[in-house]
Amino acid sequence: MSYELIAILIFTSMMLMLLTGQRVFGAIGGVATAFALLLWGKGAAEMPFNAAFALLNWYPLLTLPLFIYMGYMFSESGIASDLYRMFHVWFGPVNGGLAIGTMGLMVAVSAMNGLSVAGMAIGASLALPEMLKRNYDKVMVTGVIQAGSSLGIMVPPSVVLVLYGMIARQSVGQLWLAGVFPGFLLAGLFMAYIYIRCRMQPHLGPTLSKEELETITWGQKLRLLRAGIVPLVIIFAMTGLFLLGFTSLVQCSAAGATATTLAALVKGRLNRKVLDETLKNTLSVSCMFMWVILAALCFGAVFDGLGAVHAIKSLFIERWGLSPFGVLVMMQLSYILMGMFLDDTAMLIIVAPLYVPLVISLGYNPIWYGVLYTITCQIAYMTPPFGYNLFLMKAMAPKEVTLADIYRSIIPFVLVMMIGLGIVMLFPGIALWLPDLYFGR
Repeated sequence: MSYELIAILIFTSMMLMLLTGQRVFGAIGGVATAFALLLWGKGAAEMPFNAAFALLNWYPLLTLPLFIYMGYMFSESGIASDLYRMFHVWFGPVNGGLAIGTMGLMVAVSAMNGLSVAGMAIGASLALPEMLKRNYDKVMVTGVIQAGSSLGIMVPPSVVLVLYGMIARQSVGQLWLAGVFPGFLLAGLFMAYIYIRCRMQPHLGPTLSKEELETITWGQKLRLLRAGIVPLVIIFAMTGLFLLGFTSLVQCSAAGATATTLAALVKGRLNRKVLDETLKNTLSVSCMFMWVILAALCFGAVFDGLGAVHAIKSLFIERWGLSPFGVLVMMQLSYILMGMFLDDTAMLIIVAPLYVPLVISLGYNPIWYGVLYTITCQIAYMTPPFGYNLFLMKAMAPKEVTLADIYRSIIPFVLVMMIGLGIVMLFPGIALWLPDLYFGR
């Protein structure tokens, strides 16, 4: 049996195992270990063992639970409510202003947690009721919250980029910096779409009422700006100190976690219940990620041993006659297709052992490719039938927002994301300028 056929058999077996509903790490790691033993005998048992120790000896792994802790502490302690009030008042006089302010809130939340679920929870509990109460179109506002929360996996400290860095063996610091401008680009495109759409159709996003605007004095507006101080302090304690060279990657994650905890304490929102929920969720999610990464490394070792990367490169370029950029486009399309059925972690495990070495062999920058992967993950979070954000929104939204409304809401935002993906593909400097500037100095 040829190595190409064995590689196809492994991939097919893994997909069948995933369709049975098995845990992702069990399906991926189990198939990889079984085929390793069949192909190379008992000695292949060293492969998962070595993969485990390679991971556990990787010092930046400490950042993962710290960033997860920070995201849950920020969400559980309710720090975001003051920040949303500030956006609410300052953007309210503009058509669609509350939706634009919600997108600003999502950017701030993303810069402090690295997870999309925190942004979704805050948006659905704070922003959604306020906008519906002010007669905002329910289809548009659910799309705003889903699109805005997806920025959590792009803007640093993105946990998805940390996972990509672990599996692809790339610098997490460079990946974070590479995600800054693409994240702001997507947020800017979202805001531009909301503004233009609400200018053309004012009934979709009415302004605050004249009576409500008259009750808010300039003194109150200026005092509300203080709500932005806590997020800025947390972002500076984490990302700012790291970029200035005062902290390492691991130290900046500890600084961010500490700053978030102190902010909750100062505001009087740190209690036993919040701490218990935060620690429980942090432990659960961190352990899940650990098992998933171990399975991915084992799976990648088997594929490397078979030489499957060279076989796929030969298929795409020599047999199908695709250009290197054509291969890249095909990869992104396959991500979007898989994202309709799998979450971002499962996608990364399945294709990283194949695509990352192929990207490098084609002469592309793996840091830039990590950003492209993350944008396609954002699209995958919002595409039916099994988009992660779709089901989160349905679980959190009020009864008047139906699943059909939620599915309709994501159409324009997915199109905007695809435009953003195309821009970053055509202009790699958007992602690479900042890491090249910082790490090349």
